[in-house]
Amino acid sequence: MDSLYVVEQGCYLKKDGDSLKIMKGRRVIQTIPAAGLKRLVIAGWNSLTGAVLDFLIKNRVDTVFMTPSGRFRARLLLDDTGHVELRQKQYVRLADTGFKTATARAVVAGKLQNHIRLLRRRASQRDLRELASAALQIKALASRLEEENDLERIRGIEGYAARLLYGVFGLMITNENFEFRGRNRRPPRDPVNALLSFVYTLLTNEVQNAIKLAGLDPYLGALHEPGRGRPSLACDLVEEWRAWGERMVLTLINRRVTGPDDFVFRTALDSGERPVEMKPDVCRALISAFERQMEHRVFYEARGESASLRMIMYGQARRFAHSLEEGAEIYRPFLMPH
Repeated sequence: MDSLYVVEQGCYLKKDGDSLKIMKGRRVIQTIPAAGLKRLVIAGWNSLTGAVLDFLIKNRVDTVFMTPSGRFRARLLLDDTGHVELRQKQYVRLADTGFKTATARAVVAGKLQNHIRLLRRRASQRDLRELASAALQIKALASRLEEENDLERIRGIEGYAARLLYGVFGLMITNENFEFRGRNRRPPRDPVNALLSFVYTLLTNEVQNAIKLAGLDPYLGALHEPGRGRPSLACDLVEEWRAWGERMVLTLINRRVTGPDDFVFRTALDSGERPVEMKPDVCRALISAFERQMEHRVFYEARGESASLRMIMYGQARRFAHSLEEGAEIYRPFLMPH
């Protein structure tokens, strides 16, 4: 097993010989071989022993801490062996207004194209004019984007396109037990938003891993401004993957893999509590679906062959690194198949 997710609340992780054990009190929840572990995600109020921490550091296991709702909290920061020369190019190139604007425009264009494809596919399946209309409106925004050279207006186009998508997202839900009245977060206030936030965080973590492997600095991007604790480049490069995450959430809901009983709802909130929270079983189902999606193979034109989505993410990070070279073409996002 190369990835381990700890989602059951009130657990701790301990090392026992060549194995890692997820414990709840004195009960063993899960035992896995320690060898080969590459990623560890701890969601919620869980802990780990000193021996586990030592193992994670020595074996350079990428370790992410998230809230129960899927919001990123922290990452175990290991000594970085990134390519210094490449990062110097990244800082210089992204300080150039023209290059930064062109890159941001390309990032938004990729996101819009993938959302157009998602909406058109669902409009065809459900014969809904509202979805087709939203796709046309986003297509018009994409046309405007081609001539836009102002970074703030590019961001405005991206924000307006997102509002159009979320305005019709509920129409793509066929499970009568779920409804979507708009995007909300920090914290999510309904099950659909809880699922979306969790998937977006998983995708961002994957993209950030790819960025680090490419030797880039995840905290300097083009579309998203640098901010304290914000991996701006990861936020940029995850945009082209959001439609994939939304499609996965729709599949889980519409195929009734999850239902209202998989969530804890609160009406009178104490300080620090969340209005809605996924139960461990739905977290595990979501993570299992996510891992299957990451291994799904599609054609990757940059290599001229099929590859898993995880490998394509790594390829896209390298494509961004190549775009930093003088004379290289501007970054090209990955588009989902029609």
